[in-house]
Amino acid sequence: KYLAILVLSCTIGFAETPACQQPVPLEPGAKVVALWSAGSPTLRNCDQQEVFTPTKGNPSRIQKVVNINNPSIELHLAAKPNGLGMILAAGGGNTELNVGTEGTDIAKWLNDLGVSAFILRYRLRPYGSDTDALADTAQSIKMVRAHAGEWGVDPSRVGIMGFSAGGEQAARIVLNFDADTRPDVAVLVYAGWGKLDMSRVPKNAPPVFLTSAGIDDAFHARESVEFYTALFNAQIPVELHIYSHGGHANGISPRNGIPFGTWHYRFVEWITDLGMMKDMRLPAASLSSPNKRGW
Repeated sequence: KYLAILVLSCTIGFAETPACQQPVPLEPGAKVVALWSAGSPTLRNCDQQEVFTPTKGNPSRIQKVVNINNPSIELHLAAKPNGLGMILAAGGGNTELNVGTEGTDIAKWLNDLGVSAFILRYRLRPYGSDTDALADTAQSIKMVRAHAGEWGVDPSRVGIMGFSAGGEQAARIVLNFDADTRPDVAVLVYAGWGKLDMSRVPKNAPPVFLTSAGIDDAFHARESVEFYTALFNAQIPVELHIYSHGGHANGISPRNGIPFGTWHYRFVEWITDLGMMKDMRLPAASLSSPNKRGW
């Protein structure tokens, strides 16, 4: 009798547990992989669906995502992969993810270079950027490595590229990793954070590339300089590009031809020099992009 009651209670409790909503692709046909298995203790409110905001004037292009409770990566695999895989962490002030400008647009560009891209949807406020979101970031690296053979990625060439608040995730994983979650390279684009302890840089931290506009994005420029200094003092290979102006956000947009509109060419030069893209050669036009005056 007591066993029957116990079994019934467990059955009822199980039945009342809502199922997690599976993340919907940002682009039709793209494969989305949840980072955590159903029932994982790290998941909360995962029965709630994410909310997409399309681009104004282009409803088929998703620009923003909010209400992320079932973190995931969306696969954008290169047609001719060179083995490099980059996890893309979009920004949005930890309240939304700008997955258009700093996600799908970046993925298309990387794919053309032979780089496979994985758009990360990490948890936002009220989740913690230094706890829940960082766990998602670490798990994304672990997952890409676990599926490296299947997805055409060299497990020793898995990097992360973070923009703004996504750059906070890149910075945090550079400073906090284990053998399974260490990125092989990290890129911080106009990155910013509230508090970040840079006093203990791991001796085996990965090479890092940082860039930001200067005076008109002074907060993120200062954060980038401070992070550069911490890594430089720890003798970690690090490169920094602070441009005189260019404002915040906007990914790889040309920015009307100003120098900050070419930061991503500098990234390609840097990562090629590291040996991460040995077969990559930028077109001559990309290496010497003219400004508005044509020189």
